[in-house]
Amino acid sequence: MAGARTALVNNGPPGGDCTFVGCVPSKTLIESAAQGTSFATAMGRVRDAVGRIAATEDAAALAKEGIEVASGRAVFTSPRQVLLDGRPVSARRFVVASGSRPAIPPIPGLQSMAYLTNETVFDLTAQPARLAVLGGGAIGCELAQAFARLGTTVTVIEAAPRLLPREEPETSKVLARVFSDEGITVRTGAPVTQVRDRPDGRELVLAGGPPVVADAVLVAVGRTPTTADLGLDAAGVQLDERGFVRTDAHLATTAGGIYAAGDVTGRLPFTHAAYAMGRLAARNALRRRRARFDTSAVPWVTFTAPEVAHVGRTEAQACEQATGARVAYLPMAELDRAITAGHAEGFVKLIAGPRRLTGTTGGGRLLGATIAGEMIHEVVLAMRTAMFTGGLAQAVHAYPTWSMAVQIAAAQFFDEFAGRSARLAGHHDV
Repeated sequence: MAGARTALVNNGPPGGDCTFVGCVPSKTLIESAAQGTSFATAMGRVRDAVGRIAATEDAAALAKEGIEVASGRAVFTSPRQVLLDGRPVSARRFVVASGSRPAIPPIPGLQSMAYLTNETVFDLTAQPARLAVLGGGAIGCELAQAFARLGTTVTVIEAAPRLLPREEPETSKVLARVFSDEGITVRTGAPVTQVRDRPDGRELVLAGGPPVVADAVLVAVGRTPTTADLGLDAAGVQLDERGFVRTDAHLATTAGGIYAAGDVTGRLPFTHAAYAMGRLAARNALRRRRARFDTSAVPWVTFTAPEVAHVGRTEAQACEQATGARVAYLPMAELDRAITAGHAEGFVKLIAGPRRLTGTTGGGRLLGATIAGEMIHEVVLAMRTAMFTGGLAQAVHAYPTWSMAVQIAAAQFFDEFAGRSARLAGHHDV
C-alpha cells in the first residue's frame, strides 16, 4: 500500500479466526445442516471449505501481493521495535490486529471440565447426542440451530431475559418461536451457577428451574481481546477498562505510529468490520490526512433461519438519541415473495429521523434497520450515502422479490401503505 514495505507477523497460518474457527466453518456447517446432510458429511464440508479458502490467503498468496509473512509471536520492546521469536524487527509504523478469543465465564466446575468453544467445536469427530449452549448471542444461536438440524438435542441457556439481547425485541420473539418449532429448548433469564460431571453427562445447575444435562457444553458467551504478552506497555499502548486496545476515531493508539484494527479494538467484532478497519488503519498510518472510522453504517448478521441483519440504531437507541424518530414495520408474512416461498418468519423494520435542515422532507434520513441478511445492503448503501428515505420507496423493485419488503416498508413514511403506516418510535409495540 502506498509503496510501503509490508510484513505480516502471525503466530499461526494467515487467515485467523474467520477462516479456521469462525465465519467459514460455521457458515459451512449451517448450510450443510439446512440441506439435511449427516454430521459426518457436514464436518467434511467444513474441512474442505476451510482448506480451499485458506489456500487463497496463505503465505504464498500474500507474497504475490508483495507482503512478507513471518510466522511467530511479536513482542514490543519499544514503539518502533518488536522481538520476533527473539529477533529484533524495526518499523516506522505498526498495526496491531491480534483479534480476540472466546470468553470463559468463572462458573464453578466449568474450568475443570472439557468444554467446547468456536475454536474446538469444528474438530469434533463424533456428534454429541445432547448439546448445551451457554450464550444466546449470534454464535450460540447459529451453532445451536445447526446442531439441532443435524439431529442433536440442543438446549440454549442465556442469562439475559431474551435471545440475541443486542437486537430488537421483535427479533428475539421470532427466533424463540422458530427454535421452539424446531425442538430447541431455550432457557432465558437463567444464569448457570455450577457445572458438574455425572455418570450420564454434564449437569448445568441454573439460578432458576431444573438443571440441564448434556453430553457436551459449548461456551459462546462473548469474546475477550488477545492483548496479553504483546509487550504493549513497552510500546506505550494503553488498554481500556475492558482490556481492549484504546483507539481514537482514526484507529490510532496512545502510542505514536501504532494503530489497531479488528476485534482487539473492542468496536465491532466482525470480519467485514475488521477488514474495513485494517484498510483504514494502514492508510492512516502512511498518510498525513487521516480518515475516521464510522460504525453507523456497518451491518452485522446472525446467520440463523430466519437470518437477522441489523445496521445503525435500534428503536430504543433512536428514542434516546433522535427526536422525532419514526418506525416502519412489515411482517414478512405480508410479503408476497415470502408467501410464495413458504418462509414467512421475520420482518422488516426501518427507523428514520428528521434531517437537520429539511426535517422529514423526503422521508428524512435512515437511522437504522433490522432485516434479513442479504437484504441489508440496500439499506446500508442508503445510510452510507445519506440518501433520503423516500429514495427506497421510489426505486422500482422487481416483483415478487424479497427486497420489495424494503420498498413497501419505506413507503409507510409517506402514507398508509398496504394497511400500515409509520409510527413514532417508542409509541407502542408492534
